[in-house]
Amino acid sequence: MLKELCLLNGTSGRETAVRDYIIKEIKDYCEYSVDSLGSVIAYKKGAIEPANKLMLCAHMDEVGFIVNYVTDEGYFKISPVGGIDPRVVIGKRVNVNGAIGVVGSKAVHLLSADEKKKAPSFEMLYVDIGAVNKEEAEKLVSLGDPVYFESEYIEFGNGYVKSKALDDRIGCMMLIKLIKSDLKYSAYFCFNVQEEVGLRGAACTAFSVNPDVSIILEATTAADLDGVSGADRCCVLGNGPVISYMDNRTIYDKALYEKAMLCADKNGIKAQTKTRIAGGNDAGSVQTSGNGCRVLAISLPCRYIHSGSSVVKMSDIEETEKLLKAFLDSIYD
Repeated sequence: MLKELCLLNGTSGRETAVRDYIIKEIKDYCEYSVDSLGSVIAYKKGAIEPANKLMLCAHMDEVGFIVNYVTDEGYFKISPVGGIDPRVVIGKRVNVNGAIGVVGSKAVHLLSADEKKKAPSFEMLYVDIGAVNKEEAEKLVSLGDPVYFESEYIEFGNGYVKSKALDDRIGCMMLIKLIKSDLKYSAYFCFNVQEEVGLRGAACTAFSVNPDVSIILEATTAADLDGVSGADRCCVLGNGPVISYMDNRTIYDKALYEKAMLCADKNGIKAQTKTRIAGGNDAGSVQTSGNGCRVLAISLPCRYIHSGSSVVKMSDIEETEKLLKAFLDSIYD
């Protein structure tokens, strides 16, 4: 399921293929609706109807690009959709309307001394789809078309996975599996749009559901790399799910954070927290929507996030699923 989800294309505002896949998977297991922005709101009845309304969230969109200009020579320019470092884009294959292109820039041999000292910007990049002129290029692309990383899903090494869109198709997969399972407590499940461009879909689904407690399933930045030490490593692949206490958008509910950590320890489940205050996720919108909501984020550590070659470890997915099951069964104890 993870491979199928990751290989679907769906940048912010263009999540149709991902949404259709999710609906196909969950429609026989729950009630669901699609809101005006395109987010899926599902309700799954459990053995017990809790007094405090529970909502779980993951986002459907991935980072990518959008066409904003076609040159006379048949190249086209792109702008990022979501937070992408242009340094991870040069030389990569991309897909626009089924056509394969290569992201290029001025050859290093032609750069001035000053240009060599500067990181590239998106204004310096172009996409080459093999068109000979603007007229030929415009038969394949139009302004506003979405552009995606062309990336294979590969399992490698000792239980690692490389793919685009692991952020946050991992969360979507986990929500689907929970909906298909027997739940102790009834819950709402929201597959949100447009997280990568400002947590927009979550603001709407949270307003609609008006939950008391919400759990956000995400992927988060790992920096367990050679030469990175101490707090800068942030979190580590193989050490289990990341339970956050704060990021750039949210201060998480202290009682939920402590309860999740205790649940992991009690059940012999690997878990960790982040050692840097960075990033943000849909909790930032959910927490302040409607009457306000207590929020908790449980994330998968992910190397090279927001690129076409993000990497996670399968054991972390397994530990996260164990934690979710144990935590949801005891959340109101």
